Amino acid sequence: MDTNDQVENTNEEQNQEAQNSSESQYEHLEEFAPKKSKNMMPVFLVVAFILMAVLLYFFVQNKGLKEEVETTQAELNSTVLQLDSIGSELDQKILEITRLGGDVDTLLLVKAELEAEKKKLLTGRSSNRRAISDLKDKVDGYQELLVIKDQEIKVLKEQNEVLFTENTTLKVEKNQLSDSINSIAENRDQLSEQVAIASTLKVTGMKIFAVNSKGKERENEFRNRHVENLRIEFIVNENRVAPIEGKGLLVRVIAPDNNVLFDVTRGSGSFNFEGREMFYTAKKEILYDRSSQKVTLLYNKGSEYALGKHTVEVYTDDYMMGRGSFVVK
Repeated sequence: MDTNDQVENTNEEQNQEAQNSSESQYEHLEEFAPKKSKNMMPVFLVVAFILMAVLLYFFVQNKGLKEEVETTQAELNSTVLQLDSIGSELDQKILEITRLGGDVDTLLLVKAELEAEKKKLLTGRSSNRRAISDLKDKVDGYQELLVIKDQEIKVLKEQNEVLFTENTTLKVEKNQLSDSINSIAENRDQLSEQVAIASTLKVTGMKIFAVNSKGKERENEFRNRHVENLRIEFIVNENRVAPIEGKGLLVRVIAPDNNVLFDVTRGSGSFNFEGREMFYTAKKEILYDRSSQKVTLLYNKGSEYALGKHTVEVYTDDYMMGRGSFVVK
């Protein structure tokens, strides 16, 4: 073999060794190269879906709460406006009745109660839906009381007009007919008094029963759990002198603390007796025909009675007809 062939063989061997060395180094580097990561896309999609569901849930919840708060606030504002309107009407009624010489004790008590209810609403102590709903029921009672007072004002105005007319007439005729007028007035008053006394109606045989939800009755003494309704019975006695006419019987149920059971929404109201305003619990209309007749009145208080002796009084016109009592143990 000549020299050139030897050189070529040597070069080929060196090239081959270099190539093998390069491949070995490449394989060695591949061992330390980071492995390809697995596909994480499904995990990311699941997490994203869960996050979106949570966000959607909180969004719906927040929207619902916001709508409920807005609805409650709207009802609160409406109720406060109604109370303000009723309060203004009460002020007007108080001024007008005072000017006409009537009694305003009832209206002052109702006005104080109304202001207390409004204060509770405005301070947030009764801003829940149930409290607002309960107050709306009271608003109906306040409005009914305003209607009653409108009728009272009308009567007072008529009475004042009559008094004014009578006073004017009396002043004109006083100098000329003073003696005659005094004599006639005295005789008339005496006759009116005698007729009034003779025609006075009396109540006897009063009985008070507690009627439970099953209709069972207990008389005169009972417990609160026995009282679903209170049934009051009495006899209006015969009176041949009394006029035949419709009579409004006013029943007052007086608790042991001397307060009258009073709820406008259950038929309560007020009347004048001996120059002062009094409350009554319930009213019963009858047609009196001079004969003895039995009267029954049912009353549902809607809450428990105070323990102790209660008094029941019956009035008509400007006098008391009779009374009775019952005991809650």
